[in-house]
Amino acid sequence: MATMRAWVSEEPGYENLKLVEREIPTPGPGQVLLKMKAASLNYRDTAVVKAAYAAPRLPAVVPCSDGCGEVVEVGAGVSRVKVGDRVAPLFFQDWLTGPRKGEYVNTALGAGLDGCLQEYMCLEERGVSKVPAHLTDAEVATLPCAGLTAWNTLFATGRLKAGDTVVVQGTGGVSMFALQFARMAGARVVATSSSDEKLQKAKQLGAGILINYKTTPKWGAEVQKLTNGGGADIVVEVGGVGTMLESLKAIRIGGFIGVIGVLTGGSGGEMPTAYIMGKSAHVNGISVGSRDWFEDMCEAIDAAKLQPVIGASFGFDRAKDAFAAMTSQTVVGKIVIDINR
Repeated sequence: MATMRAWVSEEPGYENLKLVEREIPTPGPGQVLLKMKAASLNYRDTAVVKAAYAAPRLPAVVPCSDGCGEVVEVGAGVSRVKVGDRVAPLFFQDWLTGPRKGEYVNTALGAGLDGCLQEYMCLEERGVSKVPAHLTDAEVATLPCAGLTAWNTLFATGRLKAGDTVVVQGTGGVSMFALQFARMAGARVVATSSSDEKLQKAKQLGAGILINYKTTPKWGAEVQKLTNGGGADIVVEVGGVGTMLESLKAIRIGGFIGVIGVLTGGSGGEMPTAYIMGKSAHVNGISVGSRDWFEDMCEAIDAAKLQPVIGASFGFDRAKDAFAAMTSQTVVGKIVIDINR
């Protein structure tokens, strides 16, 4: 019996992750076996291992929704991919096209299904997609959640167009993708952060307006001022209750806020209803996206030869250190785990 290594979360806390031996699965009809090359971390992964994730999760789950793998074996009838193809598993295995449905939540990797922090994965062929050839394995591993969430926010839902103004909050994975995608589309980007050093990184990636929200806590008004009173067309809202009011102040009349994170809290606080009405604001919750959107995103990344921002990389045996770095919120861009190192 051939075995592989996998990290498993059974008890709350990343310090309680266990490295275990499991049997390498055999793909059945319509399935593919992947040899995993890399995984990347999202805020959601830390919530899963802390047992603070609202959606269903397996009692002993392999964490991490995002990864890159090579197809090493296929079951009968597989036609989407072949042995030797490099692919990314999809965040929602069953969300292939159209709007999101409630039943998709149970098909999310790293919670309802085992995730990418293992040496091999067996998945349905519909749940993987080919990826741009110019990207490294680590870069591919950043795409399924963070990349697609940013793509959905700006294009699938936000309808971004050239000349628009986009506000990105902080310098985490989704925000850096949103910055890069917005610049790729010819939009102007306002970046906010508590760190001038991180803001300089955002500037290097093309952010035209930089706001330190520690020194300028009323940054919504500052966005209005720096856009000559017009306001932003889109805000990529990652903060939650602690930043929503400023986001509403920052947008133009009829502007769009894509709510994708809860770093300052996901409940409680006052609902700024007057601002929502007064701005005729469009406020949408964003939850990753479909396979169709993922493949649209990959096509655009390939055409632009865009490269994701990776701020830190760890070997497979140092997965706990990677989670510690994620919780520290000191890394610009994505944190990646090299499964072959």
